[in-house]
Amino acid sequence: MFDYFRVACAVPDVSVADVDFNIEHTLKFVEEAKKADVNLLVLPELGITGYTCADLFFQQPLLSAALDGIKKIIAASRESNTVIAAGAPVRIDGSLYNCAVIIFRGRIAGIVPKTFLPNYGEFYEKRWFSSASSLLCSSISSKAMGIPAPEYEIPVGSLVFDAGGVKIGFEICEDLWTPLPPSTLLCLAGAEIIANLSASNETISKREYRRGLISQQSASGICGYAFCSAGCLESTTDLIFSGHSLICENGIVTAEQQEQISSNSMIISDIDLGKLRHDRMHNTAFSDCASLYGSEDIRTVNLPLYTPEAAGEYAKVYKLPFVPATEKDRLSRCLSIFEMQVAGLKKRLQITRCNPVIGISGGLDSTLALLVSVQAIKELGRPLTDVIGITMPCFGTTDRTYNNAVNLMKSLGITSKEINIKEACLRHFEDIGQSTECYDLTYENAQARERTQVLMDFAGKSNGLVIGTGDLSELALGWCTYNGDHMSMYGVNASIPKTLIRWMIDCLVKNNIFPESTEYLTDIIATPISPELLPPDAKGEIAQRTESIVGPYALHDFFLYYALRFGFEPEKIFMLAKKAFADDFDGETILKWLKTFYRRFFSQQFKRSCMPDGVKVGRICLSPRGDWRMPSDASAAMWLKAAEEIKL
Repeated sequence: MFDYFRVACAVPDVSVADVDFNIEHTLKFVEEAKKADVNLLVLPELGITGYTCADLFFQQPLLSAALDGIKKIIAASRESNTVIAAGAPVRIDGSLYNCAVIIFRGRIAGIVPKTFLPNYGEFYEKRWFSSASSLLCSSISSKAMGIPAPEYEIPVGSLVFDAGGVKIGFEICEDLWTPLPPSTLLCLAGAEIIANLSASNETISKREYRRGLISQQSASGICGYAFCSAGCLESTTDLIFSGHSLICENGIVTAEQQEQISSNSMIISDIDLGKLRHDRMHNTAFSDCASLYGSEDIRTVNLPLYTPEAAGEYAKVYKLPFVPATEKDRLSRCLSIFEMQVAGLKKRLQITRCNPVIGISGGLDSTLALLVSVQAIKELGRPLTDVIGITMPCFGTTDRTYNNAVNLMKSLGITSKEINIKEACLRHFEDIGQSTECYDLTYENAQARERTQVLMDFAGKSNGLVIGTGDLSELALGWCTYNGDHMSMYGVNASIPKTLIRWMIDCLVKNNIFPESTEYLTDIIATPISPELLPPDAKGEIAQRTESIVGPYALHDFFLYYALRFGFEPEKIFMLAKKAFADDFDGETILKWLKTFYRRFFSQQFKRSCMPDGVKVGRICLSPRGDWRMPSDASAAMWLKAAEEIKL
């Protein structure tokens, strides 16, 4: 229903050349995969016999036993909806091949021989096996493999298997290590899932290299990639095998065997086909590459009666998709983003020879914009007094944010100004007949526009460049006043979501980049998010909290990520949000804010159509000049209708 495909990599215990033992342990995982509703079960290279049989591969008893073992897996697959990829030596037209035998519902659906046989260092595979490139036939009969009647033809060679609309390709170990792996051509032929049956021995640092190679191949092929390697019970005469198995999705590791040396293990992951299909459609270079380099030799094999039904229980969903899960990754990413922001602003200041002018509220967004400006000026070798910070208190300004704004500017050593806009707003209210007791949008927006007017005019008289403070989340929701805080001369935060802003400042504190300002930055991080356009409460605290009005930014950033990054339908986004925020919000609350997101996102496009310049730092950006082009009068009806039909 939600385009998930469940993949498992199983590493059974193995006894070299003891097929009965190996099949017994293999069938345990076949049964486990069936119970777990696995769509594709990947087993190790030559796992039916053991990879390390060496010259025993020429022994007829071993080859006959391997065929008998295949027949037992066939029998076990009859009542299963799992596609099974088992590794075995198979004799075809008098030559022996190292093969992936694809089994489904009581039949061999196809046989894929290994193409590239390693014959260097510790490997001697050409001693025993022939390459798929030497195949002279495109099929063999089931009778030739000793499979009971009725007889049928088994496709052999480079194949893509169509399992209910999901296309799967197979390669074997060394195939991946070549300059042009078969999986690349299989992906260009439509394969969305690649499985690799492997016996990759372990040496120092090979695990990290292997992980990088597999994740990169899944990224370049925009595919799911399942790599299953032989376990530690293979022969240790000269080598050690680790059972290192992992599953990747478009460059991201979604499951991995964590034990360094292991056997008797299985990992499972739900591959999100919706993500893969979106990215292949969006990346037109992928289809261009298929046109140029696609192979006509790859045949498609249909698997009849196949019905993938994975519901995504094994898919990892993070509640903050813009924020790395670990502190190490978070600090690294935030620092990289900060450097990109600074580089963008430096270039603009070099060209214009202007001074950055920023409105400082004591909130997160203006703080980050100020820090970017200070760092840019530092790196340009100019005096910090070239940065002009202006705080503009009005009706809703609290002592906490005011003091943080003033103290932050003072600690950074910039030129600071205070321009109270209360009297200007009152005069404007009088001019337009706005009651000071009516706390409506006019009351709020007049303050935002007055602040922007002050910034623009002050910049005009001081050779200034107004630096925008608005972030990606505000642009998505239109939570900015048109021709007010919506407008600037350069927006440094334009592609940074609200849920990341706080971590950006936290990163700068932890890296001690602005040590003189740590005290104030720490308090700003802890301040509730608010535009401070309504008067404080009786205790002088912030009365107007953005998230109580427009909704939690954690939810909106989650919706934004899946709606724009992958184009998911509302029902799937709702399902993912329920899973990610199970401990935070109930389904009714999530659905309420999902509808708000769609209403605001569509109705506020006109603000994004004329947004200022600002560098893109992540995968999602709403600049009308590149990443997001949408009619300002597009209808949200279809999305809202879909949201209304969601059942709690």
